[in-house]
Amino acid sequence: MTEAERTLWGIHAGRVGEADSLFLKKNVIAIGWHEMGDITPVGGDREALKVKLAEAYPNAKPGAIPVHAGQIYRFINEMDAGDLVVYPSKIDRQVHIGKVKGEYRHDGSLNAEYPNMRAVKWLGEYPRTRFSQGALYEIGSALTLFQVKNYADEFLAALAGEEPATADSDEETAAIVAEEIEATTRDYVLKRLAREAKGYPLEHFVAHLLEAMGYKTRVTPVGTDAGIDIIAHKDDLGFEPPIIKVQVKSTEGSVGDPTVSALYGKVDNDEYGLLVTLGTFTSQAKSFARNKSNLRLIDGDELVDLIFEYYESFDSKYKGLLPLKQVYVPEPIASSEGDVWA
Repeated sequence: MTEAERTLWGIHAGRVGEADSLFLKKNVIAIGWHEMGDITPVGGDREALKVKLAEAYPNAKPGAIPVHAGQIYRFINEMDAGDLVVYPSKIDRQVHIGKVKGEYRHDGSLNAEYPNMRAVKWLGEYPRTRFSQGALYEIGSALTLFQVKNYADEFLAALAGEEPATADSDEETAAIVAEEIEATTRDYVLKRLAREAKGYPLEHFVAHLLEAMGYKTRVTPVGTDAGIDIIAHKDDLGFEPPIIKVQVKSTEGSVGDPTVSALYGKVDNDEYGLLVTLGTFTSQAKSFARNKSNLRLIDGDELVDLIFEYYESFDSKYKGLLPLKQVYVPEPIASSEGDVWA
């Protein structure tokens, strides 16, 4: 079997490179989950791994158990001697490529927190600048163990001593990476709001967003709102126009015309109506609102735009709900910079 036909794995040495020395000085690759003890007896049974993992980490989120168990299972059963492995070190900032030489073994004598290991022969190390942004993004996976597929050719080319990716291809992959980062962040924001602020808490979140935009707000008590969740206004007392009547929907589906029409029926001529949802609006709802100068619809995508724009004005409570930081990502046009919340 040629090198190109081998499975190419990516692996990390902990969140901040805790096992870097183990990897490079002891010529092994390893994964943690040391609280499970010796998993050799159950290593070949994916379901048994899930049970043992849940017992060892009782505070783990249910959704995380199958993800972690899957990585452990692949490390034990699917990785083979002869496979290639890519390790992006956070310590020396080099991309190390090696070949798996040994079978799985459990050995806590080298590093008690990374006892699940395989021997490896390191074949080469390369500066991160040698690879395209797309390739670096792929090996920056949030998983500990993963397969490298989309940009495997770049790492194989490095091993073969071939020329690195061209500047043109680097710009192309940079644009893809930037789009993926933004899409992932947008999904994260909406999921957090849907899970952690559903219902009445979302009304308070939207009120806080409106306050960051310069409005004064009053959230109506639960059960007495008559379809109006928030009253927003510019003056401190709420007497001066415009008065904005806000309804908030935490649904992730589509909001239809009946809901939009019902809100508008509670808006006087000198008032404004605002309907905010985590989901979308039907075409009928959009059509109804299009001809109403004092009615505004904000769907999940536009809500995220507003969150990004006013995030710095949020208080610590809502920054804790949506922990974000501003980072710079490359754009395809040289000499320009773009920023995105991630």
